[in-house]
Amino acid sequence: MSLKKESPSDIQLHLAALHGDEHRIRRLLDTGKIHVDSRDKDGTTPLILAAASGNVNCVRELLDQGADPRARRVTGTTALFFAAQGGFLDIAQILLDSGAPVDSPSVDGGTPLFVACQCGHMDVVQELVKRGAKVNTHMKDRATPLFIAAQNGHLKVLLFLLTQGAQADPRRTDGATPLWIAAQMGHDHIVKQLLKAGANVDATRHDGATALFKAAHKGHTAVIEELLKFKPNLGLLPNGETALHAAALFGHLPIVKQLMNAGSDPTLHNQEGATPLQLARDAKHTAVVEYLYNVAFRPKS
Repeated sequence: MSLKKESPSDIQLHLAALHGDEHRIRRLLDTGKIHVDSRDKDGTTPLILAAASGNVNCVRELLDQGADPRARRVTGTTALFFAAQGGFLDIAQILLDSGAPVDSPSVDGGTPLFVACQCGHMDVVQELVKRGAKVNTHMKDRATPLFIAAQNGHLKVLLFLLTQGAQADPRRTDGATPLWIAAQMGHDHIVKQLLKAGANVDATRHDGATALFKAAHKGHTAVIEELLKFKPNLGLLPNGETALHAAALFGHLPIVKQLMNAGSDPTLHNQEGATPLQLARDAKHTAVVEYLYNVAFRPKS
């Protein structure tokens, strides 16, 4: 996209859109010297600025003056994208009514639905889906709207997407699933619902780590509690470790206890030949060392 340098009048129009001054927008455009879709160096139009700023009257004025609701910045983002990101339902509806494409992607593949899910704007998510937004679309890294909702802990959005046919187990290019990312982030309420929806508890990222392993690594006890209800693999994983190794290495005693109570084997050696007790000892996690020794290795009298 070749962009000419902005004139002082272009800059004034952009500032008026940014600051919500629809009267100034009208006066500037009435001169006939400025194009309603004048662009800055990033390809941003006054309509995009007005939508991003939540200025509904400016959006209406610009559209009435002929602004293109399909105009895209250099990054591919549209006015609807920014309205969805800001949670401006009224502006999103106006843009859609004016012909804005509901699924117009940015250069990384993100659509308005993605940013609405990312920010937890439930009403905008519902409106976009009602208007035809694809729930199983994906970005260049294969992340879906459901993945984004799971990552950010937005339960209502996630539940709604599932009712609309969103797949529970789509994989990002690195193999991570929504369950995996929710476990990493500590979103136990999301983990619970994904498991109920049929997510594979033992799905591994490409490095061989499961949701249980990642939650043990990060110290998310509530996530571990939900995962254990679905009988995850407690043994050696494709990454050559167990979840107990991860918990012991990082000194998460409550999780060590959870995993032991669930049947984890403290005598298993990881790919480097170490037991969880050895990892805890090397990392100087005294409480974990004492617990594992007393439970698993102290001779029974």
